[in-house]
Amino acid sequence: MTKPNPAIKTARRIFEVLEYFEEIRRPVSLKEISTKFSYPGSSASALLKSMVTLGYLFYHSDTRTYMPTMRIARMGRWLETKLFGETSIMSLVEYVHARTDEVTSISTQSDLLAQYLHTIQSSQRLRFEVPPGDVRPLAISGIGRTLLSLHTDDEIDRLVRRINATLAPEHHANLETLLPVIHRIRRDGYYISRHVITPEAGIIAMPLPRRNYGRNLVLGVGGPVSRLDSKEAQIVEIMREGIRKFLENDEQTDTG
Repeated sequence: MTKPNPAIKTARRIFEVLEYFEEIRRPVSLKEISTKFSYPGSSASALLKSMVTLGYLFYHSDTRTYMPTMRIARMGRWLETKLFGETSIMSLVEYVHARTDEVTSISTQSDLLAQYLHTIQSSQRLRFEVPPGDVRPLAISGIGRTLLSLHTDDEIDRLVRRINATLAPEHHANLETLLPVIHRIRRDGYYISRHVITPEAGIIAMPLPRRNYGRNLVLGVGGPVSRLDSKEAQIVEIMREGIRKFLENDEQTDTG
């Protein structure tokens, strides 16, 4: 029997703690971390103390709580700039969200999956929240199929063959039925998906001009299918307005 790698376990716990801070956005105690993740008290204490020593957390002795340092805040700034542009993509997402009040997202392809990179959640009572980092089947989901529309048919053929050969059956697709969908996405410039991942939920997905480093990105507006259906034309026009406003003359758009 293979013994678990302690280095991998420690790395996983570090990211669990950092992602928890991203979720709750407040100081936490040793007891809260230990309880939340079922870590032994001694292990949780050693982990948090190590993150303090390395400069990723600071410890407030009066309240006995931990918080991330600005070192964490600085680490991802280059990624936003290189993949998204200085402000254009974030401005686009904020613009669309402010006018739809639905879950607004940016997604990209991660090998054989589609992955949410950035999301702003809806403030409406009936909503379907999607955290950044979530993945979806590339050939089945709305954002996945929209990402596939940015590939050639031959490239899609190869991707579908890999998906069907390596991923679980729920990710599989039939090329003959998929390609007509892809062609409609290219014709219409967007795709609306309903009830695929979550019952009663859907997404309107629209491909963006290719960014630096050849990354394909998709803008998404998600929510209850009933709301998306009733406002489809309005939401699509808002998305197109945002793209024209923030990306048409953006210097990070790849025109090559």
